[in-house]
Amino acid sequence: MDTRQIIGFNLRRLRVALGLSQERLALQANIDRAYVGRVERGQENVTVSTLEAMAGVLGAPVSDLFIDPGPDAARPAALKSGRKPKAAKPVG
Repeated sequence: MDTRQIIGFNLRRLRVALGLSQERLALQANIDRAYVGRVERGQENVTVSTLEAMAGVLGAPVSDLFIDPGPDAARPAALKSGRKPKAAKPVG
């Protein structure tokens, strides 16, 4: 894996572990959702400022995005698609 792929792998791993969608991560980091997807696919040469913003939302140090997962690491599973159901409003 090259460095962009390692960053993308770890970004997705951390995001999925928190149950955050790409859209939610992008919104909270103040970046474009499509950009998050491109970073996760290793297609973007992401800036340090953007890495800091995303790591901050994920509650992780930037260095966690650079951990080499090794050649046998399975790609993190995708989140269930679609919106989460709204909580029922209390009656009364």
